[in-house]
Amino acid sequence: MLCAKRIPRTLLLAAALGGWLAHAPGGAQEPKQVPKSKPQADRATQNAPDQPMWDPLRAEKDLEVGQYYLRKGNVDAAIDRFEDAVLAKPGYALPFRYLGEAQEKKGLQREAIKSYSRYLDLYPRAEDRAKIEKRIAKLRLEVEKGKGPAR
Repeated sequence: MLCAKRIPRTLLLAAALGGWLAHAPGGAQEPKQVPKSKPQADRATQNAPDQPMWDPLRAEKDLEVGQYYLRKGNVDAAIDRFEDAVLAKPGYALPFRYLGEAQEKKGLQREAIKSYSRYLDLYPRAEDRAKIEKRIAKLRLEVEKGKGPAR
């Protein structure tokens, strides 16, 4: 019988305490609005400092995701992913090719020339060598004519 009297008192005390905490300063508050970050930035692989630098599987995944972003038109996110792939597997030529393509789409001619040239340095027998050399020549002409941004 004694236990039956305590339960209602405990519930009343908990309800009163909960109501007081909700209105007390420092108690339960409305969640703050978190500013939205840029939808173009994708730095998922750079947020974890404990990731190993040499990670060929991560490089492949970064390439796959970067190509997806490039197809969808999110060039900034694609560039981030291709740069991450270069960091994860530095001697791997393919990320430099896609990085050059993304930089070219963004209008970064000088950076694209560097990326394409690095691709050809790492992969001298590339099947698309002639195509890449034509792109480099076209970009160099654009930079010389002053079409490219001064970077």
